[in-house]
Amino acid sequence: MNKSEQAIKFFNDGYNCAQAVLAAYCEEFGLSAELALKIASGFGAGMGRQCETCGAVTGADMVLGLKCGYVSPGDTEGKEQMYPLIKEFARRFKARNHSTLCEELLGTHLLTGDRELAARQVKTVCPKMVKDAAEILKDMLMVAASGTAVAVK
Repeated sequence: MNKSEQAIKFFNDGYNCAQAVLAAYCEEFGLSAELALKIASGFGAGMGRQCETCGAVTGADMVLGLKCGYVSPGDTEGKEQMYPLIKEFARRFKARNHSTLCEELLGTHLLTGDRELAARQVKTVCPKMVKDAAEILKDMLMVAASGTAVAVK
């Protein structure tokens, strides 16, 4: 099973979108699935059901941090490498989906919008967002692993 299939399986098993993406990749970075699921638990549904940044995007950002993140507050070089990766991921995600915002992707707000529409959209839209995030990550991580800079546009 590839990473996007794993991520969709996590989502279909009842985990949120952020959990699904992070959990699919976590063991590659020495992070247990249990810890990954806990870390990402509050990021689903656009940051705790606020319908802000899509959880699949925040889960992917966490994966990019595991791969390329910095640990020293004074590591300006690390920041200069990390932030463009996040920006590039968002650009690629938007190219596929027009937005990184949960509410815009779903076409409704989970708590204040049409509840029936929201329930349908979560079942149809969210798996695509999880799949897209995992696929974009795969491409970006392969480039990062090769030592080649990720092209940022």
